[in-house]
Amino acid sequence: MSVTSQTSFLAKIRSKQVIDSLHSGKRLDGRDLLSYRELKIEKDVINKAEGSASVDLGDTKVLVGVKVAVGPPYADTPNKGVLTVNSEFVPLAYEHFEPGPPGENSIELARVVDRSIRESQAVDLEKLAIVPNETVYVIFVDIYILNHGGNLVGAAELAAVTALLNTKIPKYVASKDGKVEKTEEYISLPMRDCPIITTIAKVNNTILVDPDLEEEQIADAWIAMTLTADGKLCAIQKSGVGAFIPEEITQILKISKEKSAALRESFFK
Repeated sequence: MSVTSQTSFLAKIRSKQVIDSLHSGKRLDGRDLLSYRELKIEKDVINKAEGSASVDLGDTKVLVGVKVAVGPPYADTPNKGVLTVNSEFVPLAYEHFEPGPPGENSIELARVVDRSIRESQAVDLEKLAIVPNETVYVIFVDIYILNHGGNLVGAAELAAVTALLNTKIPKYVASKDGKVEKTEEYISLPMRDCPIITTIAKVNNTILVDPDLEEEQIADAWIAMTLTADGKLCAIQKSGVGAFIPEEITQILKISKEKSAALRESFFK
């Protein structure tokens, strides 16, 4: 048997073990179907950033830094600040991550996190206009995947929200002639909400929360729902070739409300 064939054979055995365990209501790591892995959130981990956070979710490790600049607003939102989310899959994080420009998965991750923040209106962009139509704050949220152990979306969004909630921005003032000047004062980034994504996978018709890497690799599909602090659904992303029936969507929404509320209670009081 070749090395490739042996690897494929062992992967099939492992996949069967994962599925058999799920059908019994347990997972190979000992969790039940609706439990998260061990979660650790740290804030202010990068001294040079205006805001930062790291999240360890099982074997998944994500770092987020927030940098602030000033610049022109978008033409269609002249009275609002600018929010930009980027993600980088560091090659050392996973054997299939490669150096170079952002790939499809990296772009999708950034878009999902961006949508979560934007659709929840978590950042009060209207308060980030210094001189409307001319100069506004530009907020850069940079996501770095340091280790891929599954559920990158959930870990990245938690890190991004934590970093934003603890961001301090330099205060700029506009003189009478319209010139913008930076002061020595720092103020909190204006935040209006604390959105949280819950990622749920479907593996062989079994619904489970916070899939690890092995579960993700054999999942038929996964869905990420963003809930605001008052329990409203503001964003949703589905990936994978499989489908969710209406009853499953209803079940997933209920689970997402419960899990996001519990995370908010534990980490964002």
